[in-house]
Amino acid sequence: MPESLLDVRALCKRYGTATVVDGLSFSIAPGECLGIIGPNGAGKTTTIRALLGLTTPDEGQIHYHFGGTRLAMPQDALAIKARLGVVSQFDTLDPDFDLSENLLVYGRYFGLRGSVVRARVPQLLEFAALSHKAHARPGELSGGMKRRLSLARALVNDPELLLLDEPTTGLDPQARHLMWERLQLLLQQRKSILLTTHFMDEAERLCHRLLVLDHGRKIAEGTPRALIEQHLEPEVVEVYGNGALALAADEGLQRLAARVETSGETVFFYTADAHPLLAALDAWPGLRTLHRPANLEDLFLKLTGRQIREEG
Repeated sequence: MPESLLDVRALCKRYGTATVVDGLSFSIAPGECLGIIGPNGAGKTTTIRALLGLTTPDEGQIHYHFGGTRLAMPQDALAIKARLGVVSQFDTLDPDFDLSENLLVYGRYFGLRGSVVRARVPQLLEFAALSHKAHARPGELSGGMKRRLSLARALVNDPELLLLDEPTTGLDPQARHLMWERLQLLLQQRKSILLTTHFMDEAERLCHRLLVLDHGRKIAEGTPRALIEQHLEPEVVEVYGNGALALAADEGLQRLAARVETSGETVFFYTADAHPLLAALDAWPGLRTLHRPANLEDLFLKLTGRQIREEG
């Protein structure tokens, strides 16, 4: 197996009496997309900040491996940052510069010669599908365009590893799909990606492997399909409509499912074979049903719960 680009061992971070990252260990291989998912407050952003040297861990080790050189964070922070690409949750584009100038100025932060950056700008704008906006300013762009520009800017130093913190939050479905296409292109180029996301379809589409965090701890790790097979029944029947919630307490239906859960006005029946359950539900023709395979959202909710958690 090729040497990992990033190794994290027993990472811990505390704020006062609260432990927000608790003994976290993982690695990323060349060409791999590793996704980190979890509810609000699970420790995802704090982990990213530690990887970037923006917060100092209380315990643990972070090592990067670039070109045969082993670098430690935060001791070798400058050398590491020169080899990373970063897209944060919030845009940090300079509103006073046009798109080409944003890329040029950012490239100079890495000590790249102006001629080198200028040669890369057209390629980066084309990659981001923004060539026609080269002389526009960020304020003239849609949300999706801004995110693609942020991704292009993160590539200006030709990094081996990209750290993307919820890169598609706030985008409409079309903009998200275009962003996914660009990330898939990067993976085809053997770039490595660490991705935090709240979108389970995004995680399933992009990530080779997932970490599930809750309360700062890793509670599951594996490929999306393996995690689903390990933790869930293969089939799900959703029932909703007036009176649906009463079905959760029906003993006959309960015997036809391995597990029954409710969320809002919907009842979820998890089962290895949905056909007997669907036949029994014919007795309630006024209710609506949806029969589907189990997915990452089911996994997320089973492992972390259905209760909404507020930020803070």
